[in-house]
Amino acid sequence: LIADPTIRKISFTGSTRIGQHLAVQAAQHAKPATLELGGHAPVLIFDDADVDFAVSQLVASKYRNAGQTCISPTRFFVHDCVYTQFVEALAASSRALRVGDGMSETTQMGPLFHQRRLPEMELFMDDAVSRGARVVCGGGARSGKGYFWEPTVVCDLEDDARIMQIEPFGPIAAVTRFSKVDDAIARANSLPFGLGAYAFTRSLRTSNQVAQGLEAGMIGINTCKIAYAETPFGGVKQSGHGSEGGTEGLDAYLVTKSVSIAN
Repeated sequence: LIADPTIRKISFTGSTRIGQHLAVQAAQHAKPATLELGGHAPVLIFDDADVDFAVSQLVASKYRNAGQTCISPTRFFVHDCVYTQFVEALAASSRALRVGDGMSETTQMGPLFHQRRLPEMELFMDDAVSRGARVVCGGGARSGKGYFWEPTVVCDLEDDARIMQIEPFGPIAAVTRFSKVDDAIARANSLPFGLGAYAFTRSLRTSNQVAQGLEAGMIGINTCKIAYAETPFGGVKQSGHGSEGGTEGLDAYLVTKSVSIAN
């Protein structure tokens, strides 16, 4: 991440900056380019959601590869009616994870990929705490050998907190609350990223509203499984363009040719 923690504005992640640079190089030669860049996936938990089921899905997805995936759920918008229940359940499941050597069969979450990620996690947490956010579980590096960060849940965040603006790419779940559907969708769409997004609700009407309203290339409703070989994988806005997977993934390798023949 390239950002000054004292500056309260959106900063692009390294993958987005690199993607922009590659897009410029490709354009200089009129070459098409498929770009799958960074994300900052929002999660909308509605008042009618099955909270326990949602938590079971989200914990597995959030802490997969220690949160170091481009479609990792990161910004959790939770309805007032289930906010406390969700935070407590998410924290309990996060605390229960076994963190350790990725080669061990008992490990459920491994380390960060580089030492430089630990200071970045500290910046996110310091900023959140300085703004009055509440650390429910985790919040620090683990002692001992390796680049380990505790599975962390931090809640009561404002939308301009660093972690709500910049993709953490680590095992930190940032939780805030909402009361109206339109407000939640607008806040989820407020960043210039749109790769993955998630929502949990029992309402078909809300599901349709979310599916149409969220600005993301892939949306999971009552599931965190949004990537399959037979479906397109890609984002919108600063998360890139084009698709991997599915029949859409072949487009970048094809040349469209129109032939007209007159008798």
